[in-house]
Amino acid sequence: MESPNHTFLDSSVFFLVGIPGLEQFHLWLSLPVCCLGTATIVGNITILVVIATEPALHKPVYLFLCMLSSIDLAASFSTVPKLLAILWCGAGHISASACLAQMFFIHAFCMMESTVLLAMAFDRYVAICHPLRYATILTDTIIARIGVVAMVQGSILMLPCPFLIGRLSFCQSHVIPHTYCEHMAVVKLACGDTRPNRVYGLTAALLVIGVDLFCIALSYILIAQAVLRLSSREARSKALGTCGSHVCVILISYTPALFSFFTHCFGRHVPLHTHILLANVYLLFPPALNPVVYGVKTKEIRERVFSVFQKGQGTGVKASV
Repeated sequence: MESPNHTFLDSSVFFLVGIPGLEQFHLWLSLPVCCLGTATIVGNITILVVIATEPALHKPVYLFLCMLSSIDLAASFSTVPKLLAILWCGAGHISASACLAQMFFIHAFCMMESTVLLAMAFDRYVAICHPLRYATILTDTIIARIGVVAMVQGSILMLPCPFLIGRLSFCQSHVIPHTYCEHMAVVKLACGDTRPNRVYGLTAALLVIGVDLFCIALSYILIAQAVLRLSSREARSKALGTCGSHVCVILISYTPALFSFFTHCFGRHVPLHTHILLANVYLLFPPALNPVVYGVKTKEIRERVFSVFQKGQGTGVKASV
């Protein structure tokens, strides 16, 4: 492996260290990263193919799931290849333009995912609290507009960050103690006034995570109130069961994100490798686990996947005969 213990004179090149303090375990750490990356690709492509080929699944909740799977795939392709290159052979060199592009896409995709999770919470709210108006509220046009809003909002909120970093000078080390070009990890290397970068980064994170989480929590408070008004215990159980997958995905997505955010802001005595491991958990685990959650807990998707595998096995048996 290349040694990162040097300072680059070339201002157009950065070096991603990986996980400082755990360099001797990089090869071992690459195993779960490779497994999670493979699970992300296989799981999300399976979700997209199943929903696209099954007309019965062309409903708002599954269309939002397609958006989520597309974002997870894109985010995975933005991080996993470079991460594996670092862990396998220490290939941490990255040009400044590539670093800024990776930073933009990773954070923008995270913001898009948060918006889609909010849209899925709204879908559950309408389905349970206003079931008779569900088809008229969540039309194909509205769903398409929500998808466009998610893309535009994430892109616009992240667009100033590369320009704010572009104005900074990096007169000292160009070694980034991280596995990817995380915004604050790059800002900390700058020599000039980084206050605008810090304020904007914190504001954008709080705006997205804070507002989306508040709206999601509000949706589920209203859902809980509507469910508790149902007279039948079976009806209450069925209504809550339709929210199970989404609640699991929210916990999987936001729990590591909040841990990473709060340890970054307030955990001054937390080891650096813990910060970086939490950041990678946030990027790697949700995309790999989201398809599993929906595949296991959603009957329609589970049955469709099983039928595809059964057809494949039947074809294989016929071919062998």
